[in-house]
Amino acid sequence: MSKRRETTHLRIGELARRAGVNSRTIRFYEAIGLLPEPARLPNGYRVYGARDLERLRFIRRAQSLGLPLDAIRDILALHSAGSRPCCRVRELAEQRLAEIDRQIRELQRLRSELAALVERAARTPQSEAGDGVCPAIEDARPELHVTTARAPVAPRPQR
Repeated sequence: MSKRRETTHLRIGELARRAGVNSRTIRFYEAIGLLPEPARLPNGYRVYGARDLERLRFIRRAQSLGLPLDAIRDILALHSAGSRPCCRVRELAEQRLAEIDRQIRELQRLRSELAALVERAARTPQSEAGDGVCPAIEDARPELHVTTARAPVAPRPQR
């Protein structure tokens, strides 16, 4: 076994249940370096302890704040090296705040355009025949159309 001070021995299923993730997520985190390689019993079963559970909970909390897995790995590496990564966390949080502010501005513009669309559609007679599909959309100003960015998806580890 590794030099871990905890006495809790959890198998992967129990760790997953306590952390609120599934076993595949734990294996993925191990593969990309977010979790250290676990100790193994003679029968090959992975064995985890309280530190692993704490680390998984930290990862989930950081993800819920919108931090990407690469950034979380950097934070954990700084911590493992004996540093307090609070300055790096602040940098990442500032970047995430700026991204959220940008997304809010885009959503506000999109909301305004959709509200204008609803008004145009309400004024457009339904019985009018025309060449277009829907004048309410066709008459929209194209410069206001917004596409919302999606959060990047972590790549699956190659087997």
